[in-house]
Amino acid sequence: MIDQQRTRWIAAIAVALVMVLPTWSGEAHEIPADVTVQAFVKPDGETLRMLVRVPLASLRDYNFATREPGYLEISESENMVLEAADVWVGDYVSMLENGTPLERAVLAAVRVAIPGDRAFLNWDRAYANVLSPPLADGIELPPQQAMVDVLLEWPITSESSDFSIASGLNHLGLRTVTVLRFLPAGGAERAFQYSGDPGVVRLDPRWHQAAWRFVVFGFEHILDGIDHILFLLVLVIPVRSLMALIPIVTSFTIAHSITLIAAAMGLAPQALWFPPLIETLIALSIVFMAFENIMGSEVAKRWMVAFGFGLVHGFGFSFALSESLQFAGAHLLTSLLSFNIGVEFGQLFVLALVVPVLRLSFGRWLPEVAGVIVLSAVLAHTGWHWMLDRGGALLQYNVAMPPVTGALWATALRWVMLLLIVLATLWGLRGAFAWFGVSTPDGEDLASEA
Repeated sequence: MIDQQRTRWIAAIAVALVMVLPTWSGEAHEIPADVTVQAFVKPDGETLRMLVRVPLASLRDYNFATREPGYLEISESENMVLEAADVWVGDYVSMLENGTPLERAVLAAVRVAIPGDRAFLNWDRAYANVLSPPLADGIELPPQQAMVDVLLEWPITSESSDFSIASGLNHLGLRTVTVLRFLPAGGAERAFQYSGDPGVVRLDPRWHQAAWRFVVFGFEHILDGIDHILFLLVLVIPVRSLMALIPIVTSFTIAHSITLIAAAMGLAPQALWFPPLIETLIALSIVFMAFENIMGSEVAKRWMVAFGFGLVHGFGFSFALSESLQFAGAHLLTSLLSFNIGVEFGQLFVLALVVPVLRLSFGRWLPEVAGVIVLSAVLAHTGWHWMLDRGGALLQYNVAMPPVTGALWATALRWVMLLLIVLATLWGLRGAFAWFGVSTPDGEDLASEA
């Protein structure tokens, strides 16, 4: 009994000491909020080299030597910086040659650098800088502003091999942006910029590698894009026969393919207000189609409406694609078509799940008209709120008429050409549907088929 009381008293005293004693004043190693990583990768003979510049503050859990009033002591921190670079950079970068992982990188050189020294403008300057003598101890450089240049090396069989990188440097900050430049042997420099961890990046992909990457990306984009899925759903709610779906899905696919390719070729406006405008119109497309379902409009003409909104959704797809085209290498057109194929696979996958469920629901559990109205009303409610939110964001932008210049006239001419392509495609689709005898049944036919 006495031992139990003694134990309780000791525990109470320990808790009291924790509560009243001042907090330890040692430096906290917080994760930096925003980190930019600059890097070069260059194969040279039988050696693959990678130059990386990261903030010293991102190499956490190390108390680097400082002097009053808080400047970094270069010489006294040299060994610690070397160890930190090996732990935080060397351990997190993996290279592959022809798909085969290389051995762990050799830490060839590490050097503390000052921000804004412009050493990373090109490979030659960055390489010379990391191999130059260390900074003098007398320099007034706070650790929070210091940069670290790291040179990693791997033995390779040939500088002409296919190289890939798997970088985990996103762990250096809460939000990490990597700017990577690859200098292939005898080829033009290729630049990459990505946020977070993009997985394995092929620095010079073959056409089939680029194609597969973008097919997967297009498929995943549809599954992640809830607004595109809701539009597909509201589009097919009253249409559950295969023959009625053919013209609708075909026209939507061709339409968004036109604007997707046009945007990738630089035709889309670069103004800040254009993306929120498209996002607002996408929400409007859900509301419009939902009200069409409720009002009981003709399904036979739905393929033309799907074509019109497909042009809008194509620009929406291009926003997701634009940041990923850097991974296409020299295969821009192949990647564009592959992304589009992936989008179509995603749409067909969604339709393959949705259409049987709708047919089963309307055939057994829900009345035909009431079911269409209820489902459409729910989707209209969601699209309406999206439209208001996105429209409010759009109104924050100042839309001004651009100055009338030769570039403006050239852009207007390209838009006229795009309009002619759209009209010609619309005319061709009408003729093709009639030629192949694809019927678009009216509401009574659909009710009988359901």
